[in-house]
Amino acid sequence: MRILRPDEFQLDRRIDTENEEQQAAARTIVERVRAEGDKAVLEFTAAFDKAELTADRLRVTAEELQEAYASVDEPFLDAIRSAAANIRAYHEKQLKQSWIDVQPNGTTLGQIVRPLSRVGVYVPGGKAAYPSSVLMNIIPASVAGVKEIVMVTPPATGGTEGIDPYILVAAAEAGVSEVYRVGGAQAIAALAYGTETIPRVDKIVGPGNIYVALAKRLVYGVVDIDSIAGPSEIVVVADEGANAAFIAADLLSQAEHDEMASAVLLTPSRALAEAVQAEVERQLDALPRRAIAAESVRRHGAILLTASLEEAIAISNRLAPEHLELMVADPLAWLGRIENAGAIFLGPYSAESVGDYYAGPNHVLPTNGTARFFSPLGVDTFLKRSSLIAYSREALLEGAERIMTLARREGLEGHARAIQVRLDAERR
Repeated sequence: MRILRPDEFQLDRRIDTENEEQQAAARTIVERVRAEGDKAVLEFTAAFDKAELTADRLRVTAEELQEAYASVDEPFLDAIRSAAANIRAYHEKQLKQSWIDVQPNGTTLGQIVRPLSRVGVYVPGGKAAYPSSVLMNIIPASVAGVKEIVMVTPPATGGTEGIDPYILVAAAEAGVSEVYRVGGAQAIAALAYGTETIPRVDKIVGPGNIYVALAKRLVYGVVDIDSIAGPSEIVVVADEGANAAFIAADLLSQAEHDEMASAVLLTPSRALAEAVQAEVERQLDALPRRAIAAESVRRHGAILLTASLEEAIAISNRLAPEHLELMVADPLAWLGRIENAGAIFLGPYSAESVGDYYAGPNHVLPTNGTARFFSPLGVDTFLKRSSLIAYSREALLEGAERIMTLARREGLEGHARAIQVRLDAERR
């Protein structure tokens, strides 16, 4: 892992991996599913997943969900239930209430908060089987009060209808309403437009490959989406007293995701920088996903030697990382200076993995520098708000002239006359 000065490292990370061919392919898939429904979904599933399905086999039955429990081990079941309880408890604290304010002049203003009616959750399949992501996407929707939570995930390749049983058990534990064996851009299009078998949803969340990301971008506006996720990121800010082995392990925990992941240490301590550099090399040798992690570290990783902790924090705020660890003597003293981060981990025992799997906060986080303006997925993701306005006669008369003045300044006489007609009725 390179030790660099901050001015030797590209601080403005922008990853955009699609090409015109991929864009065209995603557009073709989305348009065909929109026009042809189940027929196109089944054809693309056969072509891409090598699974020959019929429309009546797209939906996973309740019996299949229950049968999945027989294929998972007890330690996993205990872990997934404990994690689910933590995630639910955390997200229940995010719930917002409707409010109404009745004023003395008879004006009533307020905000009505309601859950979305139907939400689609995309869950990757194949090698990328992540039960933890199932919990992180479904439980906040359940806490928000979404009545219908639909999960789509690809069938296993090679002609089988199978779905990873650990994914199905996680979905059942999280409270899913429906599960369909369909993946890729065709699944996103089916959720957005609906087919004969898969009713349309109001919002689509969840990570996927480049075609899934492009399809989500194409259907945005027809439905809402969470975000277009980029490669994973971690920044560690550390002082001279930090544990080099802990830091190296946490950097590699993100680097092993994929070759485009970014792992960066910011420290004013050269001794720590050199110790972490050595630890990364030592730990890489024993990492099962060594090739992926090594390429990530080579292409997008670095140890940046800063002039001070203040400079380290300033650089972190510029990077706006998905995950930020404060490995310093008094992390709470520095917390107030953090402006941009998806999730913040304080102290040596708050490993990023704790947040990914167990603590309760959501691990669906803004990437690619978007923590400057995006927030983690949560209960708010699945809520909508309606404004409430009720004016009394007296309140309207009090504000009428001002309303008409503003409307006429904008050249909207019809707006002004909607007030004037009420004033005229009062004078009759």
